[in-house]
Amino acid sequence: MPFTARWTPEALTTYNQLQAEAQASFQNRQKNNKAKPTKAEGLFKQMQKCVALLTNNPRHPGLQTHPYSSIANPYDPKQKVFEAYAQNQTPGAYRVFWCYGPGNGELTIIAITPHP
Repeated sequence: MPFTARWTPEALTTYNQLQAEAQASFQNRQKNNKAKPTKAEGLFKQMQKCVALLTNNPRHPGLQTHPYSSIANPYDPKQKVFEAYAQNQTPGAYRVFWCYGPGNGELTIIAITPHP
């Protein structure tokens, strides 16, 4: 069952910033006739894939989704917050923190951060 993604302002800002960096990098690469995508472009592509997999199936094996206890659920403190991998085996790999809700068929992306 596909889910509808809701975003916290913090998560949306981070996602939009990653997108803007990727677009600027792409335009610069086109201008200089370079073929190899940059790290910014690759990161945003991975982030897009992570969000797509998350909304289609939050339990997709590639996301390695698991509960995360250091962030409180914004809707119900008794409910769990989950961590999904956007990247793996990369220094500073990005993670997506999310929870179910607030409504049926919805999930909220709480934060997008690099792993410390």
